Amino acid sequence: MKKHPRYTTTMKSTSTIFLLVIVLMSACGNQDEGSVSTIISNGNLEELRAKKKELASQLSGLEEEIALLDAAIGEKVGDKKLSLVTTHKASVTNFDHYVELQGNVTTEQNVLIYPEAAGTLLKVYVKKGQRVSKGQMLASIDDGGMSSQLVQMETQLALAETTFKRQERLWEQKIGTEIQYLQAKANYESLENNVKQFKGQLSKFSIRAPFSGIIDDVIKDQGTVVAPAGPGSEVFRIVNLSDMYIEVDVPESYIANVVPGKAVKVFFPILNRTIESKVRQTGNYINPNNRSFTVEVPVPNADGKIKPNMTAKVHINDYNNPEAILIPQSIVSENAEGEQYAYIASGVKDNVGTAKKNIITTGKTQGDFVEVLSGLKAGDNIIEEGARSVKDNQQVKILNK
Repeated sequence: MKKHPRYTTTMKSTSTIFLLVIVLMSACGNQDEGSVSTIISNGNLEELRAKKKELASQLSGLEEEIALLDAAIGEKVGDKKLSLVTTHKASVTNFDHYVELQGNVTTEQNVLIYPEAAGTLLKVYVKKGQRVSKGQMLASIDDGGMSSQLVQMETQLALAETTFKRQERLWEQKIGTEIQYLQAKANYESLENNVKQFKGQLSKFSIRAPFSGIIDDVIKDQGTVVAPAGPGSEVFRIVNLSDMYIEVDVPESYIANVVPGKAVKVFFPILNRTIESKVRQTGNYINPNNRSFTVEVPVPNADGKIKPNMTAKVHINDYNNPEAILIPQSIVSENAEGEQYAYIASGVKDNVGTAKKNIITTGKTQGDFVEVLSGLKAGDNIIEEGARSVKDNQQVKILNK
C-alpha cells in the first residue's frame, strides 16, 4: 500500500527528533556523575540496580508514549498500521504438577544363597538364568553317610510302631501289663522324634530356593567344598523380577504433598519406556545428610526387562488444581517492579482489538506452561504470537485461523 506523503514526512521528522534527543541525552549523560558508565566504573551493586530500575521505568514510559503517538499519527493521516497477533481464549482446565526425581530399581527378593552344612557340592541341578519355584532343589551336598543312617533309623521306627500298636490292642483287651504298654509307647515316640531331628539335620545338605525367581548366578561349581559361613561361601544368587520397586529420595519440602496413593510416572531411559504407578510407601525418617525422605514406587515387570539397580526418572504428582488457567511461559513478561504481566485483546470487533496489559500472579510451571493464579479469567483473549512487540492500549489485528 502506498504511504501518504504527509505521513511519511511526519514519521521521518519524529524519528529524527527522537534520535537527536537520545544522542543529546547520551552526550550529557556521559558527563554526568550519575551516568551509566560512571556507575559501572564505581561498581556499587545497589547503584547499578537502582539505575537499571530507573532506566527500565523510563523506557516503559517512553514506549507507551510512542505507541500513543503512533496511534495519533495514524488517525491524523488516515492510515493505521496495526500489529499482527494471534490469540487464544483462556479456559479452565485440570492441572497436575509433577516433581521430577531420579531413583533406582530394587527388589527385596534379591539374595545370595549360602549352604547350611559343610561338605562337597555333590550335584548342581540348575543353570544361570533358569526360573525356579519356591522350595525347588538347587544343589545337594555330600552328607557323609547320614542318608544311610536315616534308613536304619526309619526301619527301627517302623518296628517300634508295630510293637506299640500291638501292645496297645492287647492292653485294650486287658491282656498284658500297663508297664509293657507304656514302654512300647515311649520307645516308639522317642524313635519318632529322633527321626524328625535327623531329617532336619539331613535337610541342611540340600540347598533349596527360598522363593520363586530366576537364578542370576551359579557361584560354586559341582565338586567344590562349601561351608555354611564365612566370606565367599555363597553358592547361588536368586532374584525375583516380578516384585520390583523404585526407591526415591524426595526433598523434605514435599513431605506434605507426596503421600501414599499419589500418581507416579516412571521413565526408563535405557528402555525408552514409561509406566504409570502410585506411591506405595513413604519413609518416616528425614536423612540429615540430604534432608530427604525415602519413597517406594512399585513397578510391574511382566517381561522381566526391568533389572535391579536400573536408573529411572520418576515424576511424582505433588499438586493438583482442577480449575486452573494455563498460559505459555514465553508470553509472560516482567516490568521494572518485578511484576509479571501478559497481554489480552479487548473490545475485539472484525478481528481488531486493543492490547491490554494485565498484571498476573503465577503459580507452578509444567513443561512450557505456567499456572495463572490471578489476573486472568476464563474467556479472556490472551495474546500469544506478537505478545513481546505490542504495547498497552495499542490496537492490534488478530490473525487467528
